[in-house]
Amino acid sequence: MTAHRTFVRRAAFAATAGAAALVLAACGSDKSAGGHDMGAKESGSAAAASPKADDHGKAEGRNSADAHNSADVSFSKEMIQHHRQAVEMAGLAEGRAASKDVKSLAARIEGAQDPEIENMSGWLTAWGEEVPADMSGMGHDMSSSTPGMMSAGDMEALKKASGGDFDKKFLVMMVKHHEGAVTMGRTEKSDGKYGPATRLAADVVTAQTAEIEQMNKMLGKS
Repeated sequence: MTAHRTFVRRAAFAATAGAAALVLAACGSDKSAGGHDMGAKESGSAAAASPKADDHGKAEGRNSADAHNSADVSFSKEMIQHHRQAVEMAGLAEGRAASKDVKSLAARIEGAQDPEIENMSGWLTAWGEEVPADMSGMGHDMSSSTPGMMSAGDMEALKKASGGDFDKKFLVMMVKHHEGAVTMGRTEKSDGKYGPATRLAADVVTAQTAEIEQMNKMLGKS
């Protein structure tokens, strides 16, 4: 009787242990499968929600290219030519001017406008627009309809001048040239869309208005 009871207890214990093992195994399998599915779903969702780096770069490039209008293009093209002529005029001062103040002003103009030409050329290239050919120093009439531009005759007269005569001609011409740039800058500030271009236009208006006042004082006009 005792042996029989012992056998029954052991059999019951073995059955209970086996059932428990099966339950645990099943739970572990479900948990593992569930965790895998969730991870896959989360990974897939994250991938769908986050754009690829290349796509982001392309989108950013498109936005940058789209963030301009025809006023920005016109401003950049015309101001490049305008600046090139100012740089050409300024370059004549070192060997012809008598006044140290005129030479200093010319060097400042050249130093400020050369980098601006590079910036505007870069914008046009990024927009798929053609950068105007550099016609400075070739004797061509660059005046066209751009405000403040000197004619080929004006430039020839400046090149032939020297000493005090050069100083006066340079200042009179550069005042007119700067006034044209200020007009162009104000138009771009009003009509342009591209942030860097409108900011450059504002800088041109501020800097060249101050230089106009300085040159008028040098001419004894104020």
